[in-house]
Amino acid sequence: MDDNAPLIERAFSLEAAEHSAAAVELDGRLPSYLRGTCLLNGPARFARAGLRYRHWLDGDGMVCALRFSDRGVDFTNRFVRSTKFVAEEAAGRPIFRTFGTSFEGDALLRGVGLESPANVSVYPYRGRLLAFGEQGLPWDLDPITLETRGRYTFGGQLNEIAPFSAHPKIDADTGELFNFGVSFAQDRPALNVFRFGGDGRLVYRKRIALPYAASIHDFAVSGRHIIFYVTPLLLDVGAMLQNGATVMDALSWQPERGSQLIVLSRETGELVSSMPVGHRYCLHLVNAFERGGHLLVDVVEFEKPLYAEYQVVPDLFTDTFRGHPVRFVVDPVAGAILERQDISYSCSPDFPAHDLAATGHDYNEFWMLGIGKAGKAGRKFFDQLVRIDWKSGGADVYQTPEGHYLGGEPAFVPHPGEPGSGVVICQSFDAQRIASSMVVFDAFDVRKGPVATLRLPSPVPLLFHSSFATH
Repeated sequence: MDDNAPLIERAFSLEAAEHSAAAVELDGRLPSYLRGTCLLNGPARFARAGLRYRHWLDGDGMVCALRFSDRGVDFTNRFVRSTKFVAEEAAGRPIFRTFGTSFEGDALLRGVGLESPANVSVYPYRGRLLAFGEQGLPWDLDPITLETRGRYTFGGQLNEIAPFSAHPKIDADTGELFNFGVSFAQDRPALNVFRFGGDGRLVYRKRIALPYAASIHDFAVSGRHIIFYVTPLLLDVGAMLQNGATVMDALSWQPERGSQLIVLSRETGELVSSMPVGHRYCLHLVNAFERGGHLLVDVVEFEKPLYAEYQVVPDLFTDTFRGHPVRFVVDPVAGAILERQDISYSCSPDFPAHDLAATGHDYNEFWMLGIGKAGKAGRKFFDQLVRIDWKSGGADVYQTPEGHYLGGEPAFVPHPGEPGSGVVICQSFDAQRIASSMVVFDAFDVRKGPVATLRLPSPVPLLFHSSFATH
């Protein structure tokens, strides 16, 4: 197979150093309104005591904070001191099974699930900073130092084995937090749906039946609804618990079962409708909102699941299948899809991001990463930043130089006084120099390339999801 990502292995073999308010080198000019903290989380350690992890989701979580202030820009990064990280540091060896790697004598959380490495996303919440992993409660971090304070139980309202996804939705207007987790019981698979009020109190926890034990990573919230794109990527939890399989090994793609859109009432958490939506796969939704009595649901849709493309590290994305953004116009009461809009950009995009203040509201643009050599056999990686315009259906694309790779969901920062203006911030890795940067683009003209580059004090592995906290 061809190597379409030369030297990408260098990003997965780093011994990432931690920094505290370290200076960064700036090339270019930053807009004066850029004030706040760009936050990233993702897997940053892929080996311990001779064991190399197989899957991108296996690595221990690291949170990075790039702070923009009147005094300049500084960089702080720390591994999340999860139960897994602390125990394995103390023992000097791997202890817990991970998403894609098992070994003799590996342990599970209370014998029933993975001990989360807290390596997917990070969000500010009610004066705190929360680091999330798959299907587990988040970890509470100091917003300034990034020191880990402990597992966050929402004031004791949830316990440590509560299923809880890495993609909460926080309403910027009300302060409400919505999330979900999956119960994978073969006889009664279900969604657990959570709504917390702006005061942090649990408003409801609803259990919604699923058609099968579906692996679900993300969802969307509109002004009136909660939406799930449920795909037939099934998890055999018995194989994991009884036979020592990894989550990756226990997953099976069964497209003949068909995918569904499930729509709930945001107010009550009760089922409104469900409807067939074809036989494709969705990892991430973009956004959802109401317009003219209809519900619009924006997703990134693939021919088949992505998780198999996240292994074996560092040889990722070796298949030739593609994906692209799709907008569904839905009548939620009738349970009918009225219209489908396909965006032509199909270079295996992922990590979609929009203005977080527009979550659940009508909007037009979003940003994502893409793989320029999608469709070619051999390993590949993200090397394009893409802006999508729903009105025109167009894509504005920036292509990195050869040997440069992008990581992390693009973080959009709006200009506070000029609607339709702002910047996006991305993580960049120069594989030839083994150097990392954060690159800043004009959000509405990404094609012309970065307007500023912030060179980090040491290289950082390519991470997952971002957010931006204003000061």
